[in-house]
Amino acid sequence: MAELELELRGGVGEIPREQWNALVAGESPFLEWEWLASLEEAGCVGEQTGWAPRPLLLREAGELIAACPLYLKGHSEGEFVFDWGWADAAQRAGIAYYPKLLVGVPFTPVSGARFLTGQAAAAERARRARLLAAALRNLCTEHELSGVHVNFCRPDEGAALGGAGYLPRLGLQYHWQNRGFASFEEYLGSLRSKRRNQVRRERRALAEQGVVIERLAGDEIPAELFEPMFRIYLATIHGNPWGRQYLNREFFELLAQRFRHRLCFIVARCGGELLAGTFNLQKGEVLYGRYWGAFRELRHLHFNVCYYAGIEHCIERGLARFEPGAGGHYKKWRGFDAAPTWSYHYLRDPRLSRAVAKFLEAERAEAGEAIRWSAENSANRASRESPEPCED
Repeated sequence: MAELELELRGGVGEIPREQWNALVAGESPFLEWEWLASLEEAGCVGEQTGWAPRPLLLREAGELIAACPLYLKGHSEGEFVFDWGWADAAQRAGIAYYPKLLVGVPFTPVSGARFLTGQAAAAERARRARLLAAALRNLCTEHELSGVHVNFCRPDEGAALGGAGYLPRLGLQYHWQNRGFASFEEYLGSLRSKRRNQVRRERRALAEQGVVIERLAGDEIPAELFEPMFRIYLATIHGNPWGRQYLNREFFELLAQRFRHRLCFIVARCGGELLAGTFNLQKGEVLYGRYWGAFRELRHLHFNVCYYAGIEHCIERGLARFEPGAGGHYKKWRGFDAAPTWSYHYLRDPRLSRAVAKFLEAERAEAGEAIRWSAENSANRASRESPEPCED
């Protein structure tokens, strides 16, 4: 049997770009070297931010065969799988909760591979996932950390993690699926009449205010748009009491240099004035919505820029799915259906582990019921017909 070797590095930026991206292969763009290394280089993650990068590498006979984006966390900010209640319970029990290990993408609630294995066949990928799951537990024990959290992972990774004693956590997001629509009107035709008319009213109302929406992807994005897009990002952060600024201007500048081919900016203008915009990524057949902001508020601006323009982009570019981010129950009334998300958690202290397991059992039942209800009350006519509830 070939010799296996595990290695911790001080950041993705220390790993050759080609080697890391070969392991990412067709997975989410947020896993690619350009995104993760730019977060490090810009100082958005690091020791000083409580996101100390410690990517875990697995080599076999000297060859890099697997890796995971691993962080030593000093808090629970920017994860979108909330465990503050667990941290409070640990403190009351005299258990040190921080630092902890987190496998995931900083500030990004997007599901995807957390164990990167390149083009490995299914059986070999499963073997490598089991090795990484065990290695993470061993790191937790060796360094006397409270636990390991693997957020927004793929369902097939759950088998390896569950087999290694990690606890499953079920969540949900709202995703839009392209059912082969040839036009936006055809998409509208797939909605129930009440929702179809609502979308038309919202689009018409914005157009009557003289607002024009542009969709720019890859090389279509002018260099001078990155600075205002950063200010648009700040507008939302500073405009909400719960806002947290995780990204800085340097990060946007780095993406302009090395990641433009993955970006899609959707902007709204009125008389030449930039009003609002969304920062999106695309790869393969998926569009990922990330950051939204507006310099001036207009009725229906948010829905048009964040959702309808993204749907139009998917239809025109032949993209199969649109994931606009976490939260927002209002998405389901516009053709976005509930999709499950999975995270897995290993807690070293058996007392805390038992308490969390009980909590997660109840939470899974509640989340599962919410997903079933959403399917039964979908705005899409293709779903099982049922009476439409009153909208909040």
